[in-house]
Amino acid sequence: MTQTITTGNSRQRIVFLDYVRAVACFLVVMIHANEVFYGSGDTLLPTADHALWMALWDGISRISVPLFFMTSSYLIAPMKEGQSWGAFYKHRFMRVVPPMIFFMAVYSIFPAIIGQQSWPEALDTLLRIPLNFPPNAYQLWFMYPLLGLYLLIPFLSPWLRTATARQEEFFLFLWGITLTLPLVNRWYGDVLGQCWWNQYHMFYDFSGYPGYLVLGHYIKTHLTWSTLRRRVIGLTCLIAGWLFTILSFYIEARPGLPQQVTDLEYAWCFCIINCAIATFGAFLLFTTISRPGRNYRAVKSISLNSYGLYLVHPLWLTLWYPVISPILPVGLAIPVIALVTWFSSYLTSRLTALFPFSRWIVG
Repeated sequence: MTQTITTGNSRQRIVFLDYVRAVACFLVVMIHANEVFYGSGDTLLPTADHALWMALWDGISRISVPLFFMTSSYLIAPMKEGQSWGAFYKHRFMRVVPPMIFFMAVYSIFPAIIGQQSWPEALDTLLRIPLNFPPNAYQLWFMYPLLGLYLLIPFLSPWLRTATARQEEFFLFLWGITLTLPLVNRWYGDVLGQCWWNQYHMFYDFSGYPGYLVLGHYIKTHLTWSTLRRRVIGLTCLIAGWLFTILSFYIEARPGLPQQVTDLEYAWCFCIINCAIATFGAFLLFTTISRPGRNYRAVKSISLNSYGLYLVHPLWLTLWYPVISPILPVGLAIPVIALVTWFSSYLTSRLTALFPFSRWIVG
């Protein structure tokens, strides 16, 4: 089922994962292109058009982050037998942490460079890097759970190597229960031991992003469905998850009235049942890609430069938004801004990769 090709340096590439990365990168940019259209203050949605198009474009993009987690799982979980923990951590962390730190520094001083912040304020932000990402480098939140999964993989690897399909299915069943809790908490209240002094409910240890790691491994190792079955079930799950995600926002929207982001986006977190169902469906569909295709060279290039694209895209977004948003209706402006930002960021990453020591900047 999984198509691999051998590159010039004899490394095997899993073809469909390059497509996953390329699409997921675009969807990440789409989320952020969508969010720049939120209004100021408490009035988040100025018009009904904003509510409709933001619900649609952002709703379909919420599978992006989970797709990246599943891609990582598919590639590196479990870790190679015989590989030491130290070697695993060194390889993974040296690949992603130096570029992350470089761009944290860039985003810390960028507001001062363009006159939006004083240099003492920029220095204060720079000094806080060991504690958290800079406020304007909002995309870097993702790196912390990703690094957490890297830390966890050596612990999970022995179990993943020996776990049966039924055992992984039971884990995923318990994880699925935790994915419903954001909705249960919203409409019912605390359950399973939750209370204001205890956030660690009964199934807490099966919750969060590690579920996507196990799901990716399960699909890779135990799922033997035919291409047709993957397409039918994958498309059904993707559409069902998308519909709930989109409608949850649109129904809650009150254009022109004060609202909180948390009220609008209650079903837009990444560890929630509708997002997991849509992600599962999308990933299944991607696994049915069995040949590189005529556009694969471009897709592979985007995939190889996806980390740099991800790191740099908010800078391009701030440049393209004031240029495009005044001349296009919101429904068209969001995807156009996302597309030109995505492409500009790819070119930036691709050109940077040509220089010596680029691995420390764009990975």
